[in-house]
Amino acid sequence: MALTLEHINTAPRAEALQLLDGLYEHAPWVADKALDARPFQSLAQLKQVMARVLQGAGPEAQLRLIRAHPELAGKAMVSPSLTLQSRQEQDKAGLTDCTPEEFATLQQLNTDYNAKFGFPFILAVRGPRGTGLRKQQIIATFARRLQHQPDFEQQECLRNIHRVVELRLNDKFALEPTLGNAVWDWQEQLAQYSDPGYLDQGQLTVTYLTDAHRACAQFIASTMRESGFDDVTIDAVGNVVGVYRAASPGAPTLLTGSHYDTVRNGGKYDGRLGIFVPLACVRELHRQGRRLPFNVEVIGFAEEEGQRYTATFLGSGALTGDFKPEWLEQKDADGITMREAMQHAGLNIDGIVMLKRNSANYLGFVEVHIEQGPVLNELDLPLGIVTSINGSVRYLCEVTGVASHAGTTPMNRRRDAATAVAELALYVEQRAGQDTDSVGTVGLLQVPNGSINVVPGRCVFSLDLRAPLDAQRDALARDVLAQLNAICGRRGVHCTQELTERAAAAPSAPTWQQRWERAVEALGLPLHRMPSGAGHDAMKLHKIMPQAMLFVRGENSGISHNPLESTTSDDMQLAILAFQQLLNQLALETA
Repeated sequence: MALTLEHINTAPRAEALQLLDGLYEHAPWVADKALDARPFQSLAQLKQVMARVLQGAGPEAQLRLIRAHPELAGKAMVSPSLTLQSRQEQDKAGLTDCTPEEFATLQQLNTDYNAKFGFPFILAVRGPRGTGLRKQQIIATFARRLQHQPDFEQQECLRNIHRVVELRLNDKFALEPTLGNAVWDWQEQLAQYSDPGYLDQGQLTVTYLTDAHRACAQFIASTMRESGFDDVTIDAVGNVVGVYRAASPGAPTLLTGSHYDTVRNGGKYDGRLGIFVPLACVRELHRQGRRLPFNVEVIGFAEEEGQRYTATFLGSGALTGDFKPEWLEQKDADGITMREAMQHAGLNIDGIVMLKRNSANYLGFVEVHIEQGPVLNELDLPLGIVTSINGSVRYLCEVTGVASHAGTTPMNRRRDAATAVAELALYVEQRAGQDTDSVGTVGLLQVPNGSINVVPGRCVFSLDLRAPLDAQRDALARDVLAQLNAICGRRGVHCTQELTERAAAAPSAPTWQQRWERAVEALGLPLHRMPSGAGHDAMKLHKIMPQAMLFVRGENSGISHNPLESTTSDDMQLAILAFQQLLNQLALETA
């Protein structure tokens, strides 16, 4: 019989602890301490309280818990120390049925890992979908994490323990994240489409208006129709637009969505999560036969990443009137112009100008997005509230000194262009760190025609400076450029700077941010407010209507633009539930 929160909340402490037995490996004290927080509003809250208990327990207690876990495919499989839960999980992952080669590989990995870290490797082998990882996935993850630093890897083990406990709690409460699983499955199906040269390598790359891109658009459109959208179209730039009509004609519209193109060899969730989360919400409304007092317009934006052409945010920009006609003459690496690509795709170029939205018809824009960073992952929080999308400036710079002989030029006579830039890079790191949420990066650093025995006479480099407020960004840029000039003057070198991009910050509309906050609180989850360092379609829509974003935790240190980008179906379930809460709030406000 499945547990209920009411039972946990009202049972005598000893009985409640017995009901929660088996969650933590030989460590019932975590669940015991968590019971101090009764009553629990939701299962998600119980999970969060347990994570907080373990976080507050201190390094020694955490290490004891980690060491209480068995090795994967290790000696504990045949000893009494392997709990029933661990045995079942390892068996489901196939670790009790390894080939001799697989077993030997795992044993060597166990040996190397224990020698480096002093504790066993812990992995939630049931994986982000809860249905189990393949043995090769487990071995690849094992080998990758063996390269981590000890302190980081200890925290990674704790994060995997939290995931193991989450899945075991789901079992006890007979909870199946069915909506999250649906979104997971849609994203897996969409990921089958990839550009030539990448698909055969098992890599995901979908660039603007390729065959794979158009197949993605058709899949999204088909899924929208199957989910009950009233109108589904592909517009003049390739955006997939689905509208779920309001209960009454003439109602305003809530706009939402994200992009479906990817970077080269990217991940499955960047952008796409923000399409499928609201799609799942509309499917549930349709199944319930429920109409809202506003239209819900979900858009899969055709282009955001600027991979095939240098026209970033093309899809969302078209809705704000920012599509530039000169983009049509841009050529890709094969010499195909954007105009030719659009004509080949059957798009109506003359209709682009008609895509601009009238903000008077819209309530606002909301976007769900994977975080693309480590913050939520490190905090063990599934959802985050975006306060602002950072403004940015980018410069392409060049320092010119004097190329000279590396052996005969004394150190105090050198005019080294590269060390001048190296000094600046360290200053950028230090100066950005003085602010709250500012970041600075020297991502491009090249010595043209450099030689091992020549003092660098030229150095080409980039500056990417970001902050949640334009004034904060501009102050950072002023200080960095002033320091660059000072370094060059002191070292006797010359510098040129070219501003290549300036993007305004997009603070979340307070009312809409508060709606997301109430939605997250309604799930029993703690609030975490944070800026977005990455750009999003929301920053384009910000120009014509209020916007706010919800972040979803990423796995694997929150890595993004990478095949390791991932999140769990449980976290996606919570994002869907939060979106439903937002829809319900808005329905009450606009009724």
